[in-house]
Amino acid sequence: MTSWGSSRSAGPTALAPENRPRWLAPLVDNLDQVPQAYRRKVPPEFLAAVVDAKAAGKGRDAAVLVLFSGANSDPVAGGLPDADLLLTVRAGTLRHHAGQAAFPGGAADPGDDGPVATALREAQEETGIDPGRLHPLATLERMFIPPSGFHVVPVLAYSPDPGPVAVVDRAETAIVARVPVRAFVNPENRLMVYRTDAGPGFAGPAFVLNQMLVWGFTGHVISAMLDVAGWSQPWNADDVRGLDEAMALVGSSEESL
Repeated sequence: MTSWGSSRSAGPTALAPENRPRWLAPLVDNLDQVPQAYRRKVPPEFLAAVVDAKAAGKGRDAAVLVLFSGANSDPVAGGLPDADLLLTVRAGTLRHHAGQAAFPGGAADPGDDGPVATALREAQEETGIDPGRLHPLATLERMFIPPSGFHVVPVLAYSPDPGPVAVVDRAETAIVARVPVRAFVNPENRLMVYRTDAGPGFAGPAFVLNQMLVWGFTGHVISAMLDVAGWSQPWNADDVRGLDEAMALVGSSEESL
């Protein structure tokens, strides 16, 4: 397993939660509630398997960038921020999570000075984003992802203007998009999804957008953040679809990116 050094280095890798905009304060100030909100939607037997895997010391360290962008202003009508969240769709030829929507990020390199450095480096490599325009705010609890064997630290960050983003290497990334927060909040875009090709499993929260289906680990984290930030609206959690059926809905959503 890759070991990180200290994440307290100066510069863009230093955490500064005071740089959060007003509309992001409910999430940043209650970030410790995100793991609990995440676990509420995961069956106990799955959590037990994750705990066992973590105790065995298996897997590699990784980090993802959870980047919110938008003006430092009051929320718009309804309490929602006029903001967006940076996501990618992984290339269909990759070994892990091919074709899946995800936060930019990846495995730690030996030279990375902590998870913040990993998340910023990977995001720059995948989307071309300028790390100097970003404000890392906080890190979420380290989470183990059984399908890939990674121990992932989500790094919450903010930028009033992240600048241009685009696919850098199509061998790794198919789509880069700044998705409006309202698209995730819209009840019409929400459903539950389960895999049909990996034996017994469970359904988790997902989001159908016009270019991507956001599900799995990424869907769980976004759903938990919406709950903690107070942005969630009532939606039909009884709408449960298999992965293939849900993927067929991509492109029919009313929300555009």
